Amino acid sequence: MTDEELPRSLVRPAEAYLDHLAVERGMSANTLGAYRRDVTRYLRWLVAEGVVEPQDVTRRHVTGFLQALGTGADGGHPLAPRSAARTIVAVRGMHRFWTLEHLTETDPAREVTPPRPARELPKAIRVDQVTALLEAVPTDTPAGLRDRALLEFLYATGARISEAVGLDVDDVVGAVRGPTGAGPDAGADPSGDRGEGDEESGPAVVRLFGKGSKERIVPLGSYAAAAIEAWLVRGRPVLASQSGTGGPALFLNQRGGRLSRQSAWTILKKAAERAGIGTEVSPHTLRHSFATHLLEGGADVRVVQELLGHASVTTTQVYTLVTADTLREVYAAAHPRARA
Repeated sequence: MTDEELPRSLVRPAEAYLDHLAVERGMSANTLGAYRRDVTRYLRWLVAEGVVEPQDVTRRHVTGFLQALGTGADGGHPLAPRSAARTIVAVRGMHRFWTLEHLTETDPAREVTPPRPARELPKAIRVDQVTALLEAVPTDTPAGLRDRALLEFLYATGARISEAVGLDVDDVVGAVRGPTGAGPDAGADPSGDRGEGDEESGPAVVRLFGKGSKERIVPLGSYAAAAIEAWLVRGRPVLASQSGTGGPALFLNQRGGRLSRQSAWTILKKAAERAGIGTEVSPHTLRHSFATHLLEGGADVRVVQELLGHASVTTTQVYTLVTADTLREVYAAAHPRARA
């Protein structure tokens, strides 16, 4: 069954829910797209079960859909518990919306509990591995300056990859460190001190726009600031000239347009290969490493929560488990009476 063949009696209230998420909840385009796919899959299941009106949905239909997600019995690909849980969250939200908007009298999904996925600790890499990854990027070309600036930025801010590629030049606020015309490894002062007579003072910061377009301010470390300055001065003008317009995006592709998430992932993958890092590295690995290294350095978990843009500190506290595991490993290896 194609999406066009779905009955309007189900599609219209589903679209109302998605419009609510976009307009009133301010959901990002990426998250909204995932919700749309989840809802569409659910609507196909309902039609296959003979349901064409919202008020005819029962708890049996919702629980049946949940079971089908794990096996692919609904005609889609089988989903892991985490993905199935996300899908059911979307379905529960839609039914709750329908009830509040008086499109249905009852909420058949209210007591359907999403599957609880196994808790996975975020994977971080060591500080020396991060350093090797960053230094593996050559900076003798405009693209190399961009790649170094991007990776330094991801590790310095803990930004999501979508947040990084969505940045404009004006989102970097304040004094960007580094001598004019110099690259990140060409004499930039990592201390961040500024001499007398400088027109601007203080470290650079960046405005990041996270989930729900929520804005947060994150400081830039001196190495990331110097790498971004080198990119802005020596690299970006070259790539911007390829488009003839020089759009506002901070990170550009070879044609002068905005760098895509896929291209950013490729940049990181190549750098990891050059650095000889054997473990799988993704853009989120740098975000995890950012948080883990801050906590290991003594940062307060609520500060890390704010820097990461987490709505709840509970989400951030998973990183404290990683740090505790590291402490236990070091203790077991170093203390003379840790083991019998």
